Amino acid sequence: MAEVKINQDADEGEALSALRHTTSHVLAQAVKRLWPEAQLAIGPSIADGFYYDFDLPHRFAEEDLAAIEKEMKKIVKAGYKLEYFELSRPDALKWADEAGEPYKRELIEGLGGEQVLSFYKMGEFADLCKGPHIESTGKIKAFKLLSVAGAYWRGNEKNKMLQRIYGTAFPTREELDAHLARIEEAKRRDHRRIGREMDLFMIVDEGPGFPFFLPNGMAIRNELENFWREEHRKRGYTEIRTPIILNESLWHTSGHWDHYQDNMYFTKIDGDDFAIKPMNCPGAMLTYKRKPYSYRDFPIRLAELGQVHRHELSGALHGLMRVRTFTQDDAHIFMLPEQIGPEIKGVIEFIGDVYKMFGFKYHVELSTRPEGAMGSREEWDTATEALRAAVCEMGIPYIVNEGDGAFYGPKIDFHLEDSIGRTWQCGTVQLDFQMPQRFGLAYVGPDGEKHVPTMIHRVIFGSIERFIAILTEHFAGKFPLWLAPVQVKFLTVSTAWNPCAEMLAEGFRLAGLRAEADLRNEKIGYKIREARNARDSYLVVIGEKEAGSGLLPVRSSKQGELGEMDAEALKAMLLEEIRAKAV
Repeated sequence: MAEVKINQDADEGEALSALRHTTSHVLAQAVKRLWPEAQLAIGPSIADGFYYDFDLPHRFAEEDLAAIEKEMKKIVKAGYKLEYFELSRPDALKWADEAGEPYKRELIEGLGGEQVLSFYKMGEFADLCKGPHIESTGKIKAFKLLSVAGAYWRGNEKNKMLQRIYGTAFPTREELDAHLARIEEAKRRDHRRIGREMDLFMIVDEGPGFPFFLPNGMAIRNELENFWREEHRKRGYTEIRTPIILNESLWHTSGHWDHYQDNMYFTKIDGDDFAIKPMNCPGAMLTYKRKPYSYRDFPIRLAELGQVHRHELSGALHGLMRVRTFTQDDAHIFMLPEQIGPEIKGVIEFIGDVYKMFGFKYHVELSTRPEGAMGSREEWDTATEALRAAVCEMGIPYIVNEGDGAFYGPKIDFHLEDSIGRTWQCGTVQLDFQMPQRFGLAYVGPDGEKHVPTMIHRVIFGSIERFIAILTEHFAGKFPLWLAPVQVKFLTVSTAWNPCAEMLAEGFRLAGLRAEADLRNEKIGYKIREARNARDSYLVVIGEKEAGSGLLPVRSSKQGELGEMDAEALKAMLLEEIRAKAV
């Protein structure tokens, strides 16, 4: 057996991945020591840590994680060397059978082209693995097991549900502590919890993955949609709306039938097969196709707040982040060849302006041709180069994401960063030569001949639902005033002052503000706690003094006590904050 050597030239990301991968092996070794009957599946490093999947009759509970961590510390203290060895395919299968590891046998059988397989050993524990790893378990300085979840073997819901233990590891205790603090902060900001406290939305057993928006949530949603429409009008877009259900034949033409069928819902109408749309683009194709166009009509920018439905596995559903129906803030831009560059840059600038307005930093990724994509390599190369040229000309750094394009075209994805450093993929710009051809779209060029337009697909929010979830966590429920469900709330010390509070609330509503009055016969401390928990933006307590003087004590959810001001001054301050869309 040969000792594993650390690649001294590996960058920081590779070194961290190797550390976490080794820690996942330590996790598996500890579980096998405590539960020898456990069968091992896979245990990779991931973006924020690692996991390992187990098949075991014992159901892991949170308290088991402490026992497993204790055993892992013993393995770390032992300082086992990570030793690389190889086995022939027959010997590898024999190893899996003797070890009682059916999942490893299946993995070995799946490596059809490889006659020699790689393994790593540390102490009494060995695992099928390509690496890389750090040189010894003694180099692991800081790790933590985080949670237990279910996971289908190989991500297929038809396979057995395994138990997945998640953990993380860092080179130093300080880095680990900072990461754990971020996790706790993320829990505090969880949009599902805040959504309940603010009464924004609900998801019920009768509709898993199908969210209900409540009055407070609709206030946010309507403001976002109003803002979206206003900004699109400024930039020369016209709005359309296309049907949710369309004939199956359309989805064959678009390519979704071949590339996206497993994520779609279907129904029958009058004996014919129909599909519930998972994307809005085929509807935009039909909208374009309704009449002839000349080259003088371009660019044509069609925007749509279109509701789509996609089948997601139940285990993947997560509040508003991952749902089965959502509204995409779509647009489809039809262009002449010479307009491709300017239109791409215009969309990139538009997306950047929106994100900056919310205070988001972001980075972009260029995703290239996936396996099985529609269209020729030459068309893909042309489209990819057009996207690359646009970001380069704008001086925007980008990451290449090989093979992650849409099935009809390459794309630029926007990954925004929230207030606690997490990134979310939201906006996208996709350049498509395929669908206009497949739908037979045409325009008459200056030569009097028919030509096929090029098309951009793009979203900015991504989906309204997910963007609201991201905003909720980014602002911890304390939304900018223009989005806040309750912009000002008047709280009475006793019911004697209800008429005053009602009159103030009515005056603020007439000025266009979302104002409420809490007139309940409850103690003022209780009312204030509830209003703060609901993240109401501004609170005003009304008692004898306030009713007599007309001066209102104002408290901001973001800035604390602001002192006293009269109603007109408060009204003007709030209206200006809304007009400026201040973050």
